[in-house]
Amino acid sequence: MLFGCATSPPKNLDNICSIFEEKPEWYREAKESYRKWKIPIPVMMAIVHQESRFQSDALPPRTKLLGFIPWTRPSSSYGYGQVLEETWDVYIRNTGNRGADRDDFGDVMDFIGWYCDRSHRKCYISRKDAYNLYLAYHEGQNGFNSRTYRGKSWLIQVARKVKQRAILYSAQLARCRGKLEEKKSSGFLGIF
Repeated sequence: MLFGCATSPPKNLDNICSIFEEKPEWYREAKESYRKWKIPIPVMMAIVHQESRFQSDALPPRTKLLGFIPWTRPSSSYGYGQVLEETWDVYIRNTGNRGADRDDFGDVMDFIGWYCDRSHRKCYISRKDAYNLYLAYHEGQNGFNSRTYRGKSWLIQVARKVKQRAILYSAQLARCRGKLEEKKSSGFLGIF
């Protein structure tokens, strides 16, 4: 019964237009976060893709005891953005968004916008720089400023993938934004 409550990921994760056509409310929520925090939609979507592949209830894999027995999880990361519980609590305190959930797409879009805006202000990263915003997202602003990612070649590779996906999503969104806006404004009596 609980499984039926989880939101299924979009069918085509490689095309932002397909994602938003399948889940039009996600476009509205992503756009709202962009209006509020000025982090481009393709950057936020590339981060969600990397963190959870758009799975609302994503969790980090369990560690193994004796190499084969499923054991504990390495962190409290959860949801679309794989957000740590402590970081989520800071977000709620800072924004007053008390009802926010890590498995709610709109809430996570707002969180990513908020977090990347903080990285922009604390680390002087351009709001359009998916590569460095992802490094700060993963390492935290203090970790980014201390350059903790330098010894993590795997993380550098992941940040490059996020950057490439943001570029791809940006090109795709440029081609379908008009259609998405049209669809958004053509709801019942223009109010949905």
